[in-house]
Amino acid sequence: MPLPQPDDLTSLVLRTDFSDARAWDAVRAALETAGNHSLATYVSELRFADVDVQTLVDQEAVADEEQQVINVFLADVTTMEDPAHPLLAVDLSDELGRTFRVPARWFPDVSANLSIANMDFAEFADAADESGTYRGFDER
Repeated sequence: MPLPQPDDLTSLVLRTDFSDARAWDAVRAALETAGNHSLATYVSELRFADVDVQTLVDQEAVADEEQQVINVFLADVTTMEDPAHPLLAVDLSDELGRTFRVPARWFPDVSANLSIANMDFAEFADAADESGTYRGFDER
């Protein structure tokens, strides 16, 4: 079953941790207040509970080309528990399964640039710090 398609000029934010509904609400609120307008298409479906990166890569590999998603942001247990709400960004196109974390503060930057293909996933992943977290290009 292919991933849902994100709305135009937004990124797909996929909830994979269902242990705390308030935490999910807090993640969405943090993402919405980080930018001037919504840059996310939120998906909260139990079929994605605890889904791992390899499963997503495998699902997208068999999807029709027009239905393939280029990248996805996972709201996993780390996202829910960390006050910075770092989503796990996953490349589903070029370097299949490559990941980095992006705190809510930096999500608008990453989402906007990826959704209009102004920058590539690798540019953000390469700019991640030693913990694998993107914190802007000037904060490395």
